[in-house]
Amino acid sequence: MPAIIVTNSPKNLTFSIPGVEVVQAKDYLISTKFSNARDLKVFNMCRSYGYQTDGYYVSLLAAARGHKVYPGIRTIQETKSLSVVKIITEDFEDLIQKSLKSIQSSKFSLNIYFGNCITHKYNELAQKIFKQFLAPLLRVDFVWKGNKWRIQNIQLISLGDIPQDHLPYALEYAKKYFAGKMKHSTRKVSYNYDLAILVNENELVPPSNKKAIDKFEWAAEKVGFNVDIIDKDDYDRLSEFDALFIRETTNVNHHTFRFSQRAEADGLVVIDDPVSILKCTNKVYLAEVLNHYRIPAPKTLIINHENKDQAIKILGYPTILKQPDSSFSQGVIKVVNREDFKRKVDDFLDKSDLVLAQEFVPTDYDWRVGVLNNEPLYVCKYYMAKAHWQIVNWEAGRAREGNWESLKVSDAPPIVIKTALRASKIIGDGFYGVDLKMIGKKCYVIEVNDNPSVETGVEDAVLKDELYLKIMRVLYDRVRKKKNGKEGR
Repeated sequence: MPAIIVTNSPKNLTFSIPGVEVVQAKDYLISTKFSNARDLKVFNMCRSYGYQTDGYYVSLLAAARGHKVYPGIRTIQETKSLSVVKIITEDFEDLIQKSLKSIQSSKFSLNIYFGNCITHKYNELAQKIFKQFLAPLLRVDFVWKGNKWRIQNIQLISLGDIPQDHLPYALEYAKKYFAGKMKHSTRKVSYNYDLAILVNENELVPPSNKKAIDKFEWAAEKVGFNVDIIDKDDYDRLSEFDALFIRETTNVNHHTFRFSQRAEADGLVVIDDPVSILKCTNKVYLAEVLNHYRIPAPKTLIINHENKDQAIKILGYPTILKQPDSSFSQGVIKVVNREDFKRKVDDFLDKSDLVLAQEFVPTDYDWRVGVLNNEPLYVCKYYMAKAHWQIVNWEAGRAREGNWESLKVSDAPPIVIKTALRASKIIGDGFYGVDLKMIGKKCYVIEVNDNPSVETGVEDAVLKDELYLKIMRVLYDRVRKKKNGKEGR
């Protein structure tokens, strides 16, 4: 994908980048050469990004044309709101304090050029800020207040705002940045669309093992994607892609959710989409929505400090307590008496204003139905871990799992498939794993998981390679429809 730099006065640009065309803003805005271009990276370096200025319209029209633009309209708006800036930068609060601890004055400004700054000891901080606010040129003002450093302002700056003695460094960083971008775009085979698969190689219990990730990469290329495996440090690269497939355990208060939000805002097709993450990762929401749609589930109560004493009278013992954001059997405990209940529920309520209490339904195994696009993909039985009541036992400090059995969808009880599809449909049309229990002829939904497990030899035991191809075909088809719809407007 070719890159251009857009500026108000190309003749005043004090540096040039090999292979990168410099374009006057008025030409980019009105020339059919650019309005008809389908694949273009636009680095907007106009003198102002104020509302209805050339710089504003460059980013606005770039988005309308499907170009990858830096900064995007979203970034322009985010930098104007200090409250938004505070939320976005919460994750690296400790890095801010660590980086600026030796500064003696009460104010400090940091100029960031393509993710770098001229004082190397601030480079880690500069990179973090740049990855959150994707703009070629930034200035961040810090102030010492309340015994800590706080961000006072983030400003998108122009070429004219770069101090004269900084220009050689800015040129060096720009060349380095573009060289890296061009390296990423060099591929053995070039397909129409680009897919990023987000993973965490250090995750203890990832949703897909390494072999499964390799299968997903193979399947994605087979259907027509260029594929890059990315991690949490690649946030700044999201706008390079057409689709994002998250294969890391998701949570709302987590970088996976920010990746999903950013990708969706940038026009990517995303699995898991942010709405699915919001709905699935909060067990309180799931309990309420299952009840609302009258989908069978174990007797469940939402409890707080006011009703906790009444809750146990209704459910009895043993009772299951769940943190709202529990996953992979973590944050889920069984209480067997009043003292145990009071102690554990208070611990949970210290972390969340609401906690889920659910009647204990013992079974030898849980059913799992994998669903995508409101269609069943696979069916598994997950047996309880040895001498334990869950499929994963964390009591020894590590995950100890029970056995499993994969079945053809057609061999599963019809009520299991029917109930799973009812439950997943109220969440969306994404990729879900619906956990269920059967008691006699009745089927109960335990939960709906976004980002369900897909591991080689387990979930793919029946369909094998076809499972990965089915998932990638859905992603590819969604990208194609999105692009065709955009081109048809």
